[in-house]
Amino acid sequence: MALELLAPGKLPRSVEETAALLEQGGYVADRELAATVYLALAMRRPLFFEGEPGTGKTEIAKVLAAGLGRRLVRLQCYDGLDLAAAAYEWDHARQLMAIRLAEAAGETDRDRLASDIYTREFLLERPLLSAIDPSLPPAVLLIDELDRADEPFEAFLLEVLADFQISVPEFGTIRAETPPPVVITSNRTREVHDAIRRRCLYHWVDYPDAARERAILARKAPGVPARLSAQVVAFVQQLRQEDLFKLPGVAETIDWANALNYLDQHELAPATVDETLGVLLKYQDDIARIRGAEAARLVAEAQSAAAA
Repeated sequence: MALELLAPGKLPRSVEETAALLEQGGYVADRELAATVYLALAMRRPLFFEGEPGTGKTEIAKVLAAGLGRRLVRLQCYDGLDLAAAAYEWDHARQLMAIRLAEAAGETDRDRLASDIYTREFLLERPLLSAIDPSLPPAVLLIDELDRADEPFEAFLLEVLADFQISVPEFGTIRAETPPPVVITSNRTREVHDAIRRRCLYHWVDYPDAARERAILARKAPGVPARLSAQVVAFVQQLRQEDLFKLPGVAETIDWANALNYLDQHELAPATVDETLGVLLKYQDDIARIRGAEAARLVAEAQSAAAA
């Protein structure tokens, strides 16, 4: 289904249009995911995507921003993230300069000086404020890997997610005229508080099945021969059944298929798999567990599954 780029402010009118928008952006989504995204956009509710790393959670926000014709504003969460880095900060250097210039001009009223330096021109926007600023073009707000931020930070997010506004004590409340679509992701390294979850529509983003992963490879790695692509997917699908420290995500599947293609491989071979496991697996214990006889077994099973 062909779908033209939506103008800012225009949203998909159905699950089918949402699925087409995602597909046009190169994201192969099942109907359940498309329905969740459509409902979140229609109901103006944040999306909360949880799942293992590498399953495509962040990519959904990127595709939405491109398809809706909006800015992508990304807040990458980390341990120690605070208000100054996430929402806003006063430009203290410029404020100090303004005070000195005012004093040099003979201004002595401290109350007036204080009111003059706490104006919008001295307010530095960080991602959260930028996303809801009514003076800026419409945005899609991505709050990436919320589980990596400290729990107290979630309390501040509640105002943004519930009312799409930020209260700046020295200045006042800045409120979005049109709430931006919000995508929150979590790799579940810790549990995100229920207060956040209740404000969102939830979707668990799982590893794709074989058919959907082949479709993803066809989109993201079109130069890989069909036979090799089918064997790569079958191998990775089998590998995800193993007891590994870190299972390969879709991003690793794409990288591995491209790597094998660079090596002019047309089908999987145990020796080549052993040489390239570092593209697919990211921990030495996992590589050591799979390399050799186990890799040869998985190659044979992948070849058989791909030929079926």
